[in-house]
Amino acid sequence: MTDAWIHMVAEDEAAGELSSYYASMRDPSTRKVDNILRIHGQHPDTLEAHYSLYGTLMHGRSPVPRWEREMIAVVVSALNSCHY
Repeated sequence: MTDAWIHMVAEDEAAGELSSYYASMRDPSTRKVDNILRIHGQHPDTLEAHYSLYGTLMHGRSPVPRWEREMIAVVVSALNSCHY
């Protein structure tokens, strides 16, 4: 299997709308934009949609408790060989 690589727009290269999105989506602990979000840098409209979907799934009202949603995310990431 070969890995797919998507060009990610660096934070210091982002301009306009993308720069604004990056500024609002930085991880508070690292002050960086996570790679999973940066892959959308070439298409900011998909970045906004991804971030909104993530927020709804992980932080929205649900019968599934937050800790369990986090655990599901960890298991899925491990199954997909995503190590961060």
